[in-house]
Amino acid sequence: MHAFANHVPAVLLRLDRNPFHHGTLGAVRSLGRKGVEVHAVVEAGGGPMGRSRYLRAAHPGPEGGLDPEAPEALLECLVGVSERIGRPAVLVAMDDLSAIAVARIAPMLTGRYRIPHQPDGLPARVADKAELSRLCARWDVPHPETVIPASGAEAAEAVWRLGLPVVAKWSRPWLLPGGAGLRSTTLLHGAAEARRLYERSAEAGSRLLLQRFLPAGTDTDWFFHGAFARDGRPLLVGSGRKELSWPVRTGLTAVGRWLPDPAVEEAGLRLAERLGYQGILDLDFRRDERGCFRLVDFNPRPGAQFRLFTDASGLDVVQAMYMDLTGQRVPQPSGGPGRVFLAENYALLAAVRGRRLPFARGAGRDAAAAAVPDAPRRGRVEAAWFAADDLVPFLAMLAAFLGRGADKGARVLRGVPARGRRTARAVVRAPRQRGRQQPSAASGGPATRSAAPPEAPAEPDELVTR
Repeated sequence: MHAFANHVPAVLLRLDRNPFHHGTLGAVRSLGRKGVEVHAVVEAGGGPMGRSRYLRAAHPGPEGGLDPEAPEALLECLVGVSERIGRPAVLVAMDDLSAIAVARIAPMLTGRYRIPHQPDGLPARVADKAELSRLCARWDVPHPETVIPASGAEAAEAVWRLGLPVVAKWSRPWLLPGGAGLRSTTLLHGAAEARRLYERSAEAGSRLLLQRFLPAGTDTDWFFHGAFARDGRPLLVGSGRKELSWPVRTGLTAVGRWLPDPAVEEAGLRLAERLGYQGILDLDFRRDERGCFRLVDFNPRPGAQFRLFTDASGLDVVQAMYMDLTGQRVPQPSGGPGRVFLAENYALLAAVRGRRLPFARGAGRDAAAAAVPDAPRRGRVEAAWFAADDLVPFLAMLAAFLGRGADKGARVLRGVPARGRRTARAVVRAPRQRGRQQPSAASGGPATRSAAPPEAPAEPDELVTR
């Protein structure tokens, strides 16, 4: 077990309005189990995560939401959180919007937060899908063939050139207006659809991209996680494969396995080095019909399944970044490949819809065993929600998922698409911790709220996401 100094608090920032974001819970547990004082700033309530015994307090996000192009409200919010904590803290952005906004106000947070340095607005550049396409072309990183049309006619023509179906993406999905019915990623089946979607560019707030569709299969969706030091050195990296996704074949990781792949790891390390990247990143790849891994998404923050990449001593990318930012030596990782990550709620939906069990024997599992022949098959599963030492978040998720999500889940399983993500109520409260007294609102501490079940999960926007 490596030495771990836990004297600096940590603040997890999540502006994504998804109460079922299990990656935030993973970060709370990862640092909290090491004795770190963990706080969370959540935009629309913490949901089940807010019930974790390892969370010192939850703080409300910026009032009235956040304009990503004018993050002054976030600056005011984070300054207030810093004053309540009373000492500098490590700041970890848990979603793209948070990472982009924090990078813009980082100079004004000096002395209050320890943040990885990202030059020239790097998070916004790599999260911008048009800019990512250009970076891949410049550095010879395989990427799906992409067209950025300049007119509706060009969009219609590009559809026929790329072949049907075609993937349509908005370059800066964080600018999409709520309630407009626009999704960050859409699968188009005709030129007329592309023309009509292009005509909504002004409403979307960014450019439309059209990409060649890469079919999904049992061995096509891979990801790369990495934590990089202040001098750019890789602290902990790993590649993995999606065994199950939700929605099936197109969505986030329901079941994933840590499988070293030289091509994926080389592409991730090369891209991070050329960008001068610091902190945590999560990359999505899809293998094409010729076996080439193509980068489809760059996320400048931890992926929701980051706990998959935990070595034999318990080190993960969030801990590695915390240690680096607090001046500690990060030990050399040892062991880990072969581990499995399971997001229970999504794995259940994917298994029912796909008509197979998450760990059924088949080509996917046989390939995994062949890739890591000496990896033990038992005791290597990391659950997103269930933890014997922190059971309440799992029970809260289960109650919300089975209760308020019953109707929506039934419609999804029948193939009826969800029409956009509903905003969850602010339901988080400052949870109790053993031996610790929670500050009250009257004493200047974070306000507490009565817990109520969050909204049921909606179908994710991305065709290929975390």
